[in-house]
Amino acid sequence: MSFQDPERAGRRRGRFLLGLVALCTVAAAAYWYFVARQPSAPAQGAPAAVGGMFGMAGMRAMPVPVRVATARVETIRHTLRAIGTVTAFNTVVVRTRVGGELLQLHFQEGQRVRAGELLAQIDPREYQAALDQALGQQRQNEAQLQSARQDLERYRLLFRQNSIARQQVEQQEALVKQLEGTRMSDQAAVDSAGLQLSHTRITAPISGRLGLRKVDQGNMVAASDAEGLVTITQTQPISVEFTLPQAEAADVLAQLRAGQTLEVVLYDQNDVDELARGELMSVDNQIDVSTGTLRLKARFDNEDERLFPNQFVNVRLRVSADQALAVPSAAVQAGSIGSFVYVVDPDKTVRIRRIVAGRVDGALTAVAEGLEAGEQVVVEGTDRLRDGGGVDIVSIDGNEVEAPARGGAGAPGSRPGMGSGAGPEAAAGSGSGGAAAAGTASRAGGGNGGGRSAPAGH
Repeated sequence: MSFQDPERAGRRRGRFLLGLVALCTVAAAAYWYFVARQPSAPAQGAPAAVGGMFGMAGMRAMPVPVRVATARVETIRHTLRAIGTVTAFNTVVVRTRVGGELLQLHFQEGQRVRAGELLAQIDPREYQAALDQALGQQRQNEAQLQSARQDLERYRLLFRQNSIARQQVEQQEALVKQLEGTRMSDQAAVDSAGLQLSHTRITAPISGRLGLRKVDQGNMVAASDAEGLVTITQTQPISVEFTLPQAEAADVLAQLRAGQTLEVVLYDQNDVDELARGELMSVDNQIDVSTGTLRLKARFDNEDERLFPNQFVNVRLRVSADQALAVPSAAVQAGSIGSFVYVVDPDKTVRIRRIVAGRVDGALTAVAEGLEAGEQVVVEGTDRLRDGGGVDIVSIDGNEVEAPARGGAGAPGSRPGMGSGAGPEAAAGSGSGGAAAAGTASRAGGGNGGGRSAPAGH
């Protein structure tokens, strides 16, 4: 068994009590420094301390900087959007009509050609020989016909002199008619041989752009070749095919029945760059029952050749354009009450106003009910607004508004939430940093204990 020294135990208790007293003193000093020394009310013109009891309430009472726009009458276009495919106005596969050796190609792949230009030449000797044979047979029969006609004239003269029988004259007349029929057959044979010979020169049936050739020079070609020699696509003008839901087709058909010409605008795949402008050309005669859509075709001049067959494009069909009261689409909000906007009153407060929204035309939305022309609505800064709250207008219809000069902390002309000294970011200090800032403001303003200064080292 061991016994502690009473004197040593007393010293330990004394140190414990001394430490406890010191801890209490530090806690009391901290309470005095961070809480008790806070002014009961902020000085006039100074911003409320965020670390105080009423910091958040003060922030809610600050006006919210917003950008507003004026409701006015604008032209609202009824535009239908779709995805379309560029198609050649005409497409022709150039094929040979006769068989033979392909002697020469007179085109370059991808070049533009005009109708009637020579594209290829097939060996013509076989067909030239057939034509010559038909011409020879025609001349032979022509000579026989001429001789038969002369004999007929002699027989008629002898019949008038009662030198021969009528039967002999009639037989000669039949022979002449037979040879006349032979002459017609010979002429048809000559024409056919000449036509076959002309087919050895292959020409462009339409104007357009050539594709890649399907056969090379020196090969044997025939009329039965399915691929042909080359393909010609007519790209000036060019067409675009697209579909619309049957619910939207009614407006389009109504405009067409009224004799209106509808404009069609094409954009690239990203729906950013405009490619071409044209007009609606035709509408299909029935709705596809499997998709419930109607096919339409538009025509474009394509002078700059920005449109290429089988290219995918974004189509905007402009059906109509009407005058209506409109606001920027960014101002229209959606909630449990439906569509609504924040309307700015003359006293710089906002009110929630329910509206009936109409057509949307890009950045504008038509308003059928709920607004009057000239009223201002908030387009930016709506996330911090509440009904009846105050606002600080930063810009009107895109034009910046000069801020009025303000006293207190912050630079002159600064707006709540906008300047470096008055914004929530600058005032949102937490922990000892925020408290120290509040204490500094308290000492400068002369609040509770304004004549005292913090001890050195705090």
